[in-house]
Amino acid sequence: MIRPVATPGRDHPITIERNPARVVVMAGGRVLADSRAALTLREADYPPVLYIPRADVEMTRLERTGHATYCPYKGDASYYRLLDGGPREAEAAWSYESPYPAVAEIEGHLAFYPSRVEAIEERPAG
Repeated sequence: MIRPVATPGRDHPITIERNPARVVVMAGGRVLADSRAALTLREADYPPVLYIPRADVEMTRLERTGHATYCPYKGDASYYRLLDGGPREAEAAWSYESPYPAVAEIEGHLAFYPSRVEAIEERPAG
């Protein structure tokens, strides 16, 4: 099956900017991610999403699931569940491991569901 591929534009804008804040994700009472290099992706009318470099995430606390979805603007998404600090069956994060060129900056990054971790905080970068 051929999947549709769409390019961001005036009818469906996508912007990606470096987030100037220090972004900290908490789960299970512990820091799961701590980054000064997070990206903020804004897509159409959706709420902004923070993408954190894998190097700034405690990847040993996550396990990739078999679940995958497709976005015609970004590509195939894979999902990760928490091994501690939350319900194991709940996927807490997703990643576009080979994103389309229009959003290539998010490669190597994870995004977290705010409702499935304790907190996603934007702190002063200081």
